[in-house]
Amino acid sequence: MGGLAAFWAESDAIGRLVVALLLAMSVSAWVLIVWKGWVLLRTRRDIARAVPAFWAADTLAAGSARLLALDREQVLLPLLRASTTTDEAGTLASRASGASQLTRRLRDALHQSLAHLQFGQVLLASIGSTSPFIGLFGTVWGIYHALLSISSAGTITIDKVAGPVGEALIMTAAGLAVAIPAVLAYNLFGKWVAACEAELEGFAHDLREMTLDAPIPSEP
Repeated sequence: MGGLAAFWAESDAIGRLVVALLLAMSVSAWVLIVWKGWVLLRTRRDIARAVPAFWAADTLAAGSARLLALDREQVLLPLLRASTTTDEAGTLASRASGASQLTRRLRDALHQSLAHLQFGQVLLASIGSTSPFIGLFGTVWGIYHALLSISSAGTITIDKVAGPVGEALIMTAAGLAVAIPAVLAYNLFGKWVAACEAELEGFAHDLREMTLDAPIPSEP
């Protein structure tokens, strides 16, 4: 920490900008990791409970009530609404067959749910891929200025070179410290989102079959 403080004190505006950028990226990544991890864990638990509870209901209204209570992230309810609504008459959407209309509504609802689950993945990927290079840039910039200051002092010894160069190398380590958690979280969350997507696609398919083949009337 002392080396980073010394680097901050001796660096110019560009060096300090690199430090501030890495700090902002680290804070953003960890906030996103904590929030997204909580959301995805809750979603996976809710899907595992809500889907069997819905199909175990005796009426569509009862199943809807169970989804409303269990689907806290609202990823299943849009699919159910898409299967029970109809397109407005007189629109281009209403000109298609009933099966095509249903397929389109379910597809749009599925995309809406997946967009919610995938939120933040691009940011994690960007942080994980760019922060090492930003840290490396900070190291190069710090070494350049350290060598300039050493050369202006007149005498160059290994002690005078090792200190400033070592402090500049901290920026590379900082970049890696930011990137590694972001990359690991991106890979883990991608796996969880894919598992949720498979469950949502299966639920959408079953809803489509139910609506087309054996629709369950809602209660009055």
